[in-house]
Amino acid sequence: MAIGKGLATYMATAYLSRTALAGIIRHQFSTSAINNHVRVRFAPSPTGMLHLGGLRTMLYNYLFAHQQGGRVILRIEDTDQNRLVVGADKKLEEIIRWCGLHYDEGPSIGGDYGPYHQSQRLPLYQKYADQLVQNDHAYPCFCTQQELSLAKIQNVGSGLNPKYNGKCRNINREIASARIKNGENYVIRLKVPDGETQFNDRVYGQIKVANKSIEDQVLMKSDGFPTYHLANVVDDHLMKITHVLRGEEWVSSTAKHILIYKGLKWNCPEFVHLPLLHNVEGGKLSKRHGDVFVENFKEAGYMPEAIVNFIAFLGWSPDPSGKRQMFTIDEMIQEFSLDNLRRTSAKVDYQKLTWYQKQYHSARCQNESQLDSLVEELKLLVLNNLYNQLINFQSLI
Repeated sequence: MAIGKGLATYMATAYLSRTALAGIIRHQFSTSAINNHVRVRFAPSPTGMLHLGGLRTMLYNYLFAHQQGGRVILRIEDTDQNRLVVGADKKLEEIIRWCGLHYDEGPSIGGDYGPYHQSQRLPLYQKYADQLVQNDHAYPCFCTQQELSLAKIQNVGSGLNPKYNGKCRNINREIASARIKNGENYVIRLKVPDGETQFNDRVYGQIKVANKSIEDQVLMKSDGFPTYHLANVVDDHLMKITHVLRGEEWVSSTAKHILIYKGLKWNCPEFVHLPLLHNVEGGKLSKRHGDVFVENFKEAGYMPEAIVNFIAFLGWSPDPSGKRQMFTIDEMIQEFSLDNLRRTSAKVDYQKLTWYQKQYHSARCQNESQLDSLVEELKLLVLNNLYNQLINFQSLI
């Protein structure tokens, strides 16, 4: 076991000297010209390893912020305590640095708007949840899990939307306060108004959502932790985020977020939703088979430059002709534009990643100063793979 860890550590150090170090230098030289107006965030949940879609989101935030002379914030969204993986937040930071990307504020380096773990910001969420209740944009809900399940079954049986039926929506505020003081369990729900909610997305344009389709979302759980929706809005506002770049799967939640912003009388950031990643057949990428995690590609010997170049073009195209396919991160920063983001889902073809790997290996082979280190890395990769195969074989005996 110690041999395997040693090999992995050596390989990681070899990569750090080439890619991550370049990112550190780029970061230090760029911060002198920072325009504090543009602020973006990458906000992963520490529930496992970083996948390709997450790395792409971080990359696009990084490229946009650096092109605009802005700042990148890393925020760890760890409010779902049941799904936390111990140490996952540290590994997320490590793999981001290994890819040559860096942030200006975050857990390891601090900043003016911390703390940057949501689990350390609980009083803030309670404060603004209470404010929403006072403004009549939210309300306490005392329904038990059994009542909620029964109501859902009844709605489905009647051909209705299985969303919450609003049973506690109009409870008198004094009565609700008395029930809370008596120790009754409750959550705080968003009070969705009639009408519709509109917002503009930089990729998908103007989007309208009928409010009757929006559930009275739980904002604060009975354990005192916020749901994603409230924590996300509060933190983006308090951290002065100007542009929210995130996956397309969050488009359906954006109307809820708009209502929270309005309920707190805050201005909304600009929304930029990125197209989904699919496999070559057009289906979802399989996390179960481990073919989407950046750390697995690293352990397989893929170079960070190849991975970054590969994911950069999964939803963005700086060259419409498609003739040029290899860019440094600095070149990507120069070329990046939100206007060039595609609406259609991007297909992840791992043969293309292998092609990038060959291109970067070939380039290093032609550079005598890098040839020795490349040979050493390949030797270690072979030894590491043999070691892993031996461990797997022994486990079968």
